[in-house]
Amino acid sequence: MHRDKGNSCCCSFDECKLATEWLLSRTRHRPKIAVICGSGLSFLAESVSNKQAFRYEDIPNFPVSTVPGHDGQLVFGHIKDKSCVFMQGRFHLYEGYSLCKVTLPVRIFKLMGVEMIIVTNASGGLCQDFKVGDIMIIKDHINLPGFAGQHPLCGPNDERFGIRFPCMSDAYSKELRKLALDISTELGYSDFVREGVYCMVSGPNFETVAEARMLHILGSDSVGMSTIPEVTVAKHCGLQVLGLSLITNKVSLDYSNEEKVNHDEVLQISKMRAEMLQNVLNTFITRSHQVETINSC
Repeated sequence: MHRDKGNSCCCSFDECKLATEWLLSRTRHRPKIAVICGSGLSFLAESVSNKQAFRYEDIPNFPVSTVPGHDGQLVFGHIKDKSCVFMQGRFHLYEGYSLCKVTLPVRIFKLMGVEMIIVTNASGGLCQDFKVGDIMIIKDHINLPGFAGQHPLCGPNDERFGIRFPCMSDAYSKELRKLALDISTELGYSDFVREGVYCMVSGPNFETVAEARMLHILGSDSVGMSTIPEVTVAKHCGLQVLGLSLITNKVSLDYSNEEKVNHDEVLQISKMRAEMLQNVLNTFITRSHQVETINSC
């Protein structure tokens, strides 16, 4: 099936509705929680019961992931009694997709009745206190592509999704972050669960030393190539958001450091922390009913 990777807006309300109706006609699942699995994190969907999967390439208007470590399917199922949908693989600006296409699944989730979205990613640690394998609960973000005009909400605004000028100061729900921190403490994971600010760059190259130093000065604790477009559209759509970032490498701030990050290393660290990250996520989903209010500005 041919996929349009152009830069023009390609996710009208009708196109989102078509994909939504296609999915709802083929599954009895009616998820309230959506999870976007980042690089090497597709295993997060493995513990669902009553599983039903749809390949991205079969869903009308849906993009297709081209990055290793992204399986490329929607998985519906239950975590205990909670109905969920998992994206095993996301889409990126560097793949050539427009940001409205990158965020198309979020709008489809909204039309399906999803109320909460959990975004996960693998990122490089800029904060010197972070260690490889740490889990960072995202408390805020810096949208560098957005500063340069690469923004998923550019163009005509459809009020059926959200308002023209959404507030982003509370994009990551304080209540959801607190619940995630409490769960991490109860599981005995406090030593490697942090809170921090995530910064997005477009990629696909990893950062130079000078770029990493700049991002650190700006207040970034970690850096990656995804997540913020989905969070922005989720907030625009009125969804609650929790962000979890797995620190898979330390970003070099020193020219004398000869270590070089690579994508295989990212996937390997993801495997190492798999069980603990899944424990946090599954417990959080099971107890998500404890947070009922949706933040608004």
